[in-house]
Amino acid sequence: MLTIRENLLETMKGGNPDRFVKQYEFIDLIMEVPLGLEFNYGQTWKDHWGITWQWPEGQLGMFPVHHDGLAVIQDITEWKSVVKKPAIATSDEAWAPAIAHANAVDRKEKFATAFFAPGIFEMTHHLMGMENALMALYEEPEAMQELIDYLTEYELEFAAVMMEKLKPEAILHHDDWGSQISSFISPEMFEEFFVPSYKKIYQFYKDNGVELIIHHSDSYAANLVPYMIEVGIDIWQGVMNTNNIPELIEKYGEKITFMGGLHSGTVDYPGWEKEVVKKQVEETCKANGHKYFIPCQTSGLPIENFEGVIAYIDECIDEMSKEEF
Repeated sequence: MLTIRENLLETMKGGNPDRFVKQYEFIDLIMEVPLGLEFNYGQTWKDHWGITWQWPEGQLGMFPVHHDGLAVIQDITEWKSVVKKPAIATSDEAWAPAIAHANAVDRKEKFATAFFAPGIFEMTHHLMGMENALMALYEEPEAMQELIDYLTEYELEFAAVMMEKLKPEAILHHDDWGSQISSFISPEMFEEFFVPSYKKIYQFYKDNGVELIIHHSDSYAANLVPYMIEVGIDIWQGVMNTNNIPELIEKYGEKITFMGGLHSGTVDYPGWEKEVVKKQVEETCKANGHKYFIPCQTSGLPIENFEGVIAYIDECIDEMSKEEF
């Protein structure tokens, strides 16, 4: 029987896996990375960039707010006067929990995986709102390019510290690039504004020992897959079934692995039902096969909103492995 790590690599190279990869089982995720992220249920707060966040009671997550003058950037042409890079923690004390976690990973079995969020595109609209960020790409492209370059510099500076402290073998990087039915921007605009940044970021990781770039975008983004390959993404995590996943696997599978297919909103919900989950897992595994594909919830972390969902999905994937292998 292959190890978890070996089974993943066989799946990714279209070799001979002996079972389906079960969701995030191949990574040991180091969430203690001192990114400055806060998760304050039921509260409103400002983060280290000055972005205002809310997590209303009863909601599943938090979101940035920009009404009533709360947006950091009010005028994209004046972004330099209001956007300042936060200080990056460099002391061993600040990184101690993450270092301890990284040192404890069994790297023969799993990939020691550092976490980074939010990504470059998300940062642009966190700072000014989605509508303003999208409009600025058209109306003030030079200023937007300057902002994107500045955010890229910050991420590279943070990455340098993270690589030195943790020596991760994989990166789970978040940046949502689409809705359920469309990418947020055209492929041409994505290529112009964001491909150069991600080439720099992901090449830096690869040059410093990272083996797997896992990019999370729980969305439709089939039209961006060629660029995902170009920038060095190994696994697209979050691929929704609104993408034609079998077609993507056939066309691109030798160059990138697709991880998802189980729409979190339809399996991880209040009063979730085993019959519904089992049916979706069966359909997803049979439709997409076991090469270049990892059945997984589309959510960007190995967590559940409602108790028992992850364990039952894994149980169903095990049953499909018995049936399909």
